Amino acid sequence: MEEIQSQSDHYRSSSSSASSPASRVPSSNFFYLRKPGAFRQPISFEDSPDWEDNTTDNIEVRVEADSINPATTATTTPLSPSLSKLNSGSLPSPPLPEGAIVARKVAGASIVWKDLTVTIKGKRKYSDKVVKSSNGYALPGTMTVIMAPAKSGKSTLLRALAGRLPDSARVYGEVFVNGVKSRLPYGAYGFVERETSLIGSLTVREYLYYSALLQLPGFLFQNRSVIEDAIHAMSLGDYGNKLIGGHCYMKGLSSGERRRVAIARELVMRPHVLFIDEPLYHLDSVSALLMMVTLKKLASTGCTLIFTLYQSSTEVFGLFDRICLLSNGNTLFFGETLACLQHFSNAGFPCPIMQSPSDHFLRAINTDFDRIIAMCKNWQDDHGELSSVNMDTAVAIRTLEATFKSSPDAAAVETMILKLTEKEGPSLKSKGRANCLTKIAVLTWRSLLIMSREWKYYWLRLILYVFLALCIGTLFSGLGHSLSSVATRVGAIFVFVSFTSLLSIAGVPAQLKEIKIYTCEEANCHSGTCVFLIGQLFSSIPLLFLLSISSSLVFYFLVGLRDEFGLLMYFTLNFFMCLLVNEGLVLLVISICQSIFGSILTLVTIHVIMMLSAGYFRIRNALPRPVWIYPVTYVAFHTYSIQGLLENEFIGTSYAVGQVRTLSGYQALRNVYDTSADSNSKWENLLILFLMAIGYRVLVFILLQFRVRKSLSLCCLCRCNQNTNHTR
Repeated sequence: MEEIQSQSDHYRSSSSSASSPASRVPSSNFFYLRKPGAFRQPISFEDSPDWEDNTTDNIEVRVEADSINPATTATTTPLSPSLSKLNSGSLPSPPLPEGAIVARKVAGASIVWKDLTVTIKGKRKYSDKVVKSSNGYALPGTMTVIMAPAKSGKSTLLRALAGRLPDSARVYGEVFVNGVKSRLPYGAYGFVERETSLIGSLTVREYLYYSALLQLPGFLFQNRSVIEDAIHAMSLGDYGNKLIGGHCYMKGLSSGERRRVAIARELVMRPHVLFIDEPLYHLDSVSALLMMVTLKKLASTGCTLIFTLYQSSTEVFGLFDRICLLSNGNTLFFGETLACLQHFSNAGFPCPIMQSPSDHFLRAINTDFDRIIAMCKNWQDDHGELSSVNMDTAVAIRTLEATFKSSPDAAAVETMILKLTEKEGPSLKSKGRANCLTKIAVLTWRSLLIMSREWKYYWLRLILYVFLALCIGTLFSGLGHSLSSVATRVGAIFVFVSFTSLLSIAGVPAQLKEIKIYTCEEANCHSGTCVFLIGQLFSSIPLLFLLSISSSLVFYFLVGLRDEFGLLMYFTLNFFMCLLVNEGLVLLVISICQSIFGSILTLVTIHVIMMLSAGYFRIRNALPRPVWIYPVTYVAFHTYSIQGLLENEFIGTSYAVGQVRTLSGYQALRNVYDTSADSNSKWENLLILFLMAIGYRVLVFILLQFRVRKSLSLCCLCRCNQNTNHTR
């Protein structure tokens, strides 16, 4: 403590030179300069008023008897012990224009966390503490921000409060909801990820409508009001009928508007608590201010808002009600935002004039600045100038933490936590959900609507299939029905099946996007694995049937296959089942690789191996038995599709050999390709293709259950592991 106090006093004496009342001008120095001078005053929003020394005396925390009641807590916010005028400098929410729709009041909920510690499993079992003994609370009608440098545990704390930590994390401590130690039930809270997947081919109103159908029971006439409420709550009234966009070929909303759509998706449930991870992620200053003003208006309806933030402008900072400041998992401050300025000033780190408070906070506690300081000092020393930058961030962190633990602000937090937990408020109940049949119907219809609008992924694919069938058909046209045409006819069928199946990799981007949308919806319990796979199957059937019937007709008649309606229908059905199996294979590979490049590379490799083992380049029985026959030829769907099509074409036919002797189609084919003489074997091959289509989707179901479903929490886990490695 003596070392901390001495270095803190040294910094306090040296940090007061840049902002004296006589020279309040923006400083060009990026770092703090340790030069003697006048006392530096903290920044504020009213011409930098002086902090009174006696504001820390006579602590008074006022909590109404029924403050835990969500209906009244929004108006009974406790006063800060170190702030006499809480709202004197805050930026007020803009008034609603005349004729505007008044937002529906929401019964919020009080969230209290006490001695909350989160450990992540690392090299040593559960030895890495990401959040350490954090205390705090969030009240209805207020905005509580968790601010910290990158990789400092703010997202982990947010997920711990929402109950969305990965299985590899362990939580110690207590979390209270309305004074009751419990988790938030379904529908009582909404969680918005840092990066969310939206459907660019839908309008804002359509997207929220389908989201409401997935989350709530009932249909359009019941959900229309919640959709309009969510649109107006996020100030999206002018964009309701505009496409969301986001693709290079489909312009739509800006990044800030898309971010508000992601939040509006969670508002259709009318949650009591809303968690947002980095609401200002990738937003410019104007969009960030508009976002926070909109959230401030949402909080005024009674909703409890808790979100994380890296840094903000001065205007945005004035909108926060409370701030929880973390560094390497340690709580450096919790309380009103303006009181945080006084806390830094008391610890010897006053905010300079013309500097954003959030920038000042993060500058003082971000250990990454030490490397920049060392680099600047070495550079200046090399040029003969001794740098005056000597501030140690670790010392600043220890000083701020020690100052807060012994400050009246920490005592006020403990008193408020005691008040909020000594009496049980109304319990939050789980809201109704849409049934599985409704979800399947919604996902199917939504996917069909997406397919009809995204020409690049679907209609262009249809054009390519027809064009490829036209090329193969014209290349093998005019074969005739002589014995010499048998080998060429086999080659035509092999090329058609193999190349059209390989062309299915064009659907990888669309399938990967569907997986990402499913992951996002599944994390918030809007969808389910089985529901998603069934809906995806039903929606893909019309497209695959359109691809199969159009390509089959072009190829069949150009090559001149047997002119019988039943044989043509089998050819089309066989090719349709081949595409269905291939779609399942694409889903399986995407679920494993989860990237466009890796999925395409893997699919091309698998298709080439299956083509080599299909029995065309070398008769199937002549292939090496290890690996190529067992198991490759039995796994390759090319084998069953081509064999069924050849049996459909040649079984029941005969070819003349000279003037007397005839040769059956099976005998003519056996020297070129291995088939069965049984006329029913083509239906057995079709059944095997059907079972393979089901089998691939079963494997996808298992992967989505145990891998993709946890991908959102893995992002938090990766950031936590980086944090622990950084602190070491």
